[in-house]
Amino acid sequence: MSTVVQKVLFRFVKQAVSIARKLTDAALIQISHPAGNGVAGWKHAVLHFIRLHMEAMLQEVLDWAEEMERIRAALVLERGEFPGPSALCKSFDRAPMRIWRELLRLSSELLDRSGHVAIDAIYFDRRQPSNHYLKRCDRDVRTIQAAFLVDTAQGAVIDVHCSAKWPSETEIGPQVVRRNAGDLLSLAADKGYDDMSFREELRSEGVRPLIKYRVFAPYDHAHNARIEDELTTNGQSVRL
Repeated sequence: MSTVVQKVLFRFVKQAVSIARKLTDAALIQISHPAGNGVAGWKHAVLHFIRLHMEAMLQEVLDWAEEMERIRAALVLERGEFPGPSALCKSFDRAPMRIWRELLRLSSELLDRSGHVAIDAIYFDRRQPSNHYLKRCDRDVRTIQAAFLVDTAQGAVIDVHCSAKWPSETEIGPQVVRRNAGDLLSLAADKGYDDMSFREELRSEGVRPLIKYRVFAPYDHAHNARIEDELTTNGQSVRL
C-alpha cells in the first residue's frame, strides 16, 4: 500500500473514530457484546466503517488494521486485542437501523451542507444475497425499498429509509423530513411525493417544497415548469 493511500485511509479512520465516539451510550451497548465483554462498541463501529470504505473482507480489514501502528493507536488496541471476524459479523447483525442512520447523520455533519436536498426511492433485489437470512427467519423478502435524502450541492447522503414493505413515497417523505427538518431549506422530489398535506408540513417547518405535480390539468404543467426553472436557477443538479 502506497504512502499516499495510507495517509488518505488514516485520515478517514480519524474521522470514523471521531464520529463513532459520538454515538449514544444505548447505541454503543447494542453494537458491542451484550454481556459487556470484549472490544468497546465504538471500535466495532470504526472497523465496520473501514470495511465498507475499503470494500474489503472482514479478515482483510483486521489484518491491515493490526499491522498499522497509527490505526492501533487510534483504536487504542494492541496486536492480539482486535475482535475476530465472527465477533465483528455478530456486532454488525446486532446493530439496528437507527445506529447506522446515526452514523450517517454524524458523518454528513463533516460536510458544508447547503440545506437544499432531494429525496427519491430505489429498489434492491435481495433474493440471492438474503437467501440464508430468509431461511433462518422464515420470511419472504425479495426486494428492499430504500429512500435516500441527498444534499444536492455536496451529493452527500444525509438520511436513508429502508423497508421490505414498500410504503408509498407520501408515507416515507414526511418521516424522513421530520428527522432532518431543522437542517433543510428546500426539498426537491418527483411526482411520487405529490401530496398537499406533505407540502403544508414542509412549509410549516420552513422548508420550501419543490415537488413535482401529477398532471391532471394544464396548470400542473405550469407548476412543474416553474419547479424545473427554480432548480436550474439555484444550480441544483436534480433530475425529477
